[in-house]
This record gives sequence, C-alpha cells and structure tokens, in this order.
Amino acid sequence: MAAAVRAGCAHRGFISVTRRGSHSSTALKPQYDVIVIGAGRLQTFIHAYLQKGGLKTAVLERRHVLGGAAVSEEIIPGFHFSRASYLLSLLRPHIYQDLELKKHGLKVYMRDPYSFTPMLEDGVRGRPPRSLTLGADLAKTQQEIGKFSEKDAKVYPDFLSYLERLACAIHPLLDAPPIDIPGLTQGSLRKKISALRSLKPLVKSGLKLGKNIPDFYELVTAPVMKVLNRWFESEPLRATLATDSVIGANTSPNNPGSGYVLLHHVMGELEKEKGAWGYVEGGMGGVSESIARSARSLGADLFTNRDVKQVLIGQDGSAKGIVLTDGTEVHSKVVLSNATPYITFKQLTPQDALPEAFITAVDQIDYTSPVTKINVAVDKLPNFLAAPNSADGKPGPHHQCSIHLNCESMEVLEEAYREGQQGYPSSRPMIEMTIPSVLDPTLAPPGCHVVSLFIQFTPYLLEGRLIQNLITDFDFYSEVNCGIFARRIIPNIHYMHFFMPQNIFHGSMSLDQLYLARPLPSVADYRSPVKGLYLCGSGSHPGLCLNK
Repeated sequence: MAAAVRAGCAHRGFISVTRRGSHSSTALKPQYDVIVIGAGRLQTFIHAYLQKGGLKTAVLERRHVLGGAAVSEEIIPGFHFSRASYLLSLLRPHIYQDLELKKHGLKVYMRDPYSFTPMLEDGVRGRPPRSLTLGADLAKTQQEIGKFSEKDAKVYPDFLSYLERLACAIHPLLDAPPIDIPGLTQGSLRKKISALRSLKPLVKSGLKLGKNIPDFYELVTAPVMKVLNRWFESEPLRATLATDSVIGANTSPNNPGSGYVLLHHVMGELEKEKGAWGYVEGGMGGVSESIARSARSLGADLFTNRDVKQVLIGQDGSAKGIVLTDGTEVHSKVVLSNATPYITFKQLTPQDALPEAFITAVDQIDYTSPVTKINVAVDKLPNFLAAPNSADGKPGPHHQCSIHLNCESMEVLEEAYREGQQGYPSSRPMIEMTIPSVLDPTLAPPGCHVVSLFIQFTPYLLEGRLIQNLITDFDFYSEVNCGIFARRIIPNIHYMHFFMPQNIFHGSMSLDQLYLARPLPSVADYRSPVKGLYLCGSGSHPGLCLNK
C-alpha cells in the first residue's frame, strides 16, 4: 500500500485533489446587503449571523475551498491534512449553540492526555529517557511532574486555578468590541451617552478580576519566564508550559508580553472543558464546512474561486461593493474584509480613498512570523525512545498529544529564538508535533498516519538546512524510520494565501497591537476610514483565530 501511495505522489505531485462542500449552487447576484471578502472560518460564521439577522449576504473566497487556514485537503493521495491550522479551541460556546454546528456535522475528538514532552537524555539503569505527560487527570499529571520536582507537582493545581481565574475574567472582552473612544470623546451628548455602553464589558471584566487585577497586569506585560520561574523549579515543566507563550509569535519566553500569548492559548474551551484543544473529524475543514452548512441553511450565498480585485468606492467616498478580477461588479451596502489589514488597505482599497497618514500607519503593522508548517504522511507511528511503541504497534496515549520536541529547558527555547532572529533556521527548533489520525481514522489509510509539524523559529526566507535539522531531531528523540514518504512545507503559514510574510493572527499579538490598538488605534472598532468598509478578520479585536 505504501509503495502505491509513493507512486501516486510521484505521479500527481502535491496538488490538492479535494473540493468537498466548497461551491455554492446559486448564481452570484448583482446586489447584496453585505459582501464578505474571504471565507475564513471566522467570516463564515459572521456571514451566518448576518443572514440570520435578515441581511442578504455573500461570501467571496479566492481559493477553491472555504475556510481560510482551517481547511482539509487531500494534499497526498489517500491522506487528508489540516492544511494550516490543526487544533480547535477558542470557538466561543454560544456560536456552537446558535449555529447548531453539531447538527451540521461538526465532530470533535477530545485529547486526554494532551501534552507529551520527551527528554533528550540517556536512560538510567537500562530505563528509557524520561518524559513529561500532562492530562485532565490531575493526580496522574502531578505524578508525572513529580518525576522532576515534588514541589512543582504540589503547586501545579494552584497554577491552573490562577490561569483559569484570569482567563475567565477577560471572556467579556472577547465577545464585545473595544471601548468606543471616538464615541465617548466626540459628537453629541446623546452619542456620548450611547457610547458609555461600550464600557460595560471592561467594567465587568474588572469586577470579575477584583483583587487579581495586579496578577493579570503582570501576566500580560511580563516575560512569561518571570512568572513561570516564580511558580516552578523544574525545567521540563517550565519549558512545556512556555511553548504556549510563544507558539505562532515571534517572541521568546524572556520577552515582555509573552505572558499574554500564554493566556490567549488557555482562554478557550471545548466541549465545556476549559482550556482544552481537540481534533476535528476530517481535519480542520470540518469546522468551516459545518459553519458553511449552517449559513446555507439560513439562505446564505457562499462562493469559491471568486477573487476580489478591489473595493468599489462611490462618489461620496463610501464602499459600494467589490469588483472581481474577471471584471464582475457586485454591489452592496456594506463590505466586510477578512483579509489582513495590509491586504485590505494597501491592495483592495483604492489608495486615493484613504488618508496618507493612515496608509503610513498601516505600513507599520507588525506581521513578523517565525513559523513553518510541515504536513507529513507516514506508514507507521513514530517510536519515541522515552515511550516505546507496544508490540502490536497500536497508538499509545502519548501519540494523541501535542508532542513537544526540543522543549527540555527554557534555554533551548531561547537559543532557538536567538538563531531565528539572526536570519537562519534554528539548529534545534521548537516543534509541536500532532498525529490527529491516532483518534480520527478518516484522515489516512489503515496503518498509516498524518503528522503535523508546527515549527519555530524559522525566518521567512527558508534555508535548505531546515529539513535536515528536523530529521536530525527525530533521530535523537525516536526511531525515526516511520516511513516518511511525502511532505508538504508551508512557510510562514499564510504565505500560501497572500504571497507575503504573514502571521497566523493576521498581525502580531504584541501589547502594542491588542484591544484598543488592534490593528491600529484608529480602526480598533472595525470601522475603516472608508464608510461602509469594515475589518472582520483576526487582524481586528480580539485576534482569535479559533484554532492553532
């Protein structure tokens, strides 16, 4: 079987061969109430809500498949990959319920345990190297941590409670726009009074934080290393937890603000389990497809292979619709853009419709990305030295986890970051490895698996040594002869969509690009300088991309 798949890959190349559920059966109408540019998973559910509210809405996607980064594609014959994103969380519970996503086919596989960090060390007295496994069973997790520090095992439950208190307190901010500063400071008294309502979520969060406000302030502004060093003494635990403070971000645990990235990744929930991340059946495209089915059931129009060239601007300076690359004009009262702020304002919006100072500010938005995603097809499971496979070859509990390689210590993470900043791939990159086919049999042929490698730190311009570094790392951690017969590299994740260096959050999650300043202070309320043109992607508040 493996030989046949290899032959198929060699013959057909790494082209996408699936287009499941991506096309609309209706014709594109000349007039809509709202046009949404880009069919990312965020925008598809925005579309569903608009349609539910009685607004006739059309979503126009450039590619052949809906979902943006959350798509499933048969990149290699017989193997279905989550092309870019690979784990689900942060999808707000009320969206699940409002759009009836389970009814429309969304199925999630919960992971327990959820984190596995093998050590790069020699075993003692014939034993395998140590590893750290974290899961929902607190007693088992404490036992795992106790292999490295009894003190850390004891305080770990308190640390989880600390994070949950802070994460839960800011939930009101995730479900509401930022404070309406222009409304509070400009216009009539009636408008100012109306704008006072925008303060309610902030006040609610402040009241929920209460005496924890200083802890919250410290976590979002401090280097996460400072916070973790105060809680824990064992390097494997600190480094494993620190991965969530840097994943997808061009930062290190020693940089101010990295604590917020950690909080960002624990503030979600899945199947009512706080902070949980899971696999979606069929890959991450299952999320987008279920939302699309919900939207269509409400009468929405979703179109693929519709490449928007420009936003149409009327004589009064407001947005009037869009024009496609084939010259087709579609008119609307409102245009929502899921593209990054850069693409929206530098490529899709006529430059003479925007103030020069605003264009200059858009040029300064930070999109730096340290990430490379590699999708790999294998014909057997990796056999980790720290957790050898069973004789029958069946997956162990650790295979369903996020597997952290090169995460034995904070110094290893720091060195990987420093090398990336110097312009070349890290010699020991931070790797988050997942094998979703362990829980989801729909992704690969029997006995085979799909493997996702989320890698940091790599500069935008890749050097050939990246793959060699990865293979060397696998040699160290496992018996790597797991039949790697095909791979697909996606540098900097969103490169495949926009042909420029991009960030998985549509802009760095740094303190200067959050909340009131996301993506810029002047457009933090989603409104652009062009009347009727709004941002609706991850580049605007709250910056949630729903998934890794």
